[in-house]
Amino acid sequence: MSKKWKFGRMMDTGITYLILTAVAFVFFFPCLWLILASFSKSGTIYSFNGFFPKEYSFASFQKLFTDTTLYNYPRWFFNTLFVAAGSCILGTFLVILTAYTMSRFTFTARKPMMKITMVLGMFPSFMGMIAVYLLMTQFNLINHLWGLILIYAAGAPMGYLTQKGFFDTIPKAIDEAARIDGATNFQVFTRINLPLSKPIIVYTALTSFTWPWSDFILPKLLLKEKDLYTVAVGLMSLDETEFARFAAGSVFIAVPIVILYFFLVKNMVNGMAQGAVKG
Repeated sequence: MSKKWKFGRMMDTGITYLILTAVAFVFFFPCLWLILASFSKSGTIYSFNGFFPKEYSFASFQKLFTDTTLYNYPRWFFNTLFVAAGSCILGTFLVILTAYTMSRFTFTARKPMMKITMVLGMFPSFMGMIAVYLLMTQFNLINHLWGLILIYAAGAPMGYLTQKGFFDTIPKAIDEAARIDGATNFQVFTRINLPLSKPIIVYTALTSFTWPWSDFILPKLLLKEKDLYTVAVGLMSLDETEFARFAAGSVFIAVPIVILYFFLVKNMVNGMAQGAVKG
């Protein structure tokens, strides 16, 4: 019985690892293909030998940063960085304030507001693109990077539920004790709750940064001048013969996000896990 149990356990473990390896390969292969394609010497996808390039070179990466007459990738990169950083700072501030208010204070419209935001969160964001475009036109924010930042930041508080769940896990007795000692609501928030909320703040900042960093639809809708493009829009404007440059740009734009995830993944997982305890 013991031998059969051990054999069955080994088989179960082996099959599990085999399935996980196959799934990992399915997800990893497109990334590997894109990385190898970025080193294509010919620069066009039509010269590939099957899935992979025939010859390899660093010319695509060099061309990406030096040949900026038609495709100004460095400018697009800094545009993207400006939008993502601005949205991250402003969006994180608004989300944390919204979540803290919903978690710590009781007021008449609290429950209806929570229900409305949950219902609105079920609809895809692109459904309101026409309304967003008309509003941006009226406020003269077309072809302005600040317009993108304001939209991203304004929409960020809609996803406050994870952050609210995190604040719900902090005992309210701490707040009450601080108020007895004479602390104001602002002091309780800044001196007690914020220092305890590092994981959720990191998680919020990272998600607020990655969304505009990789978004395509909104920049494409609001940015008409080529010098104002973000990387996602700029890369889509490349000619089909510039596929290696497209791949190189895609690989390079992924590097900062990967680095951020490696450095902040511990805090991000802690914030997400603890924020999921209560809704």
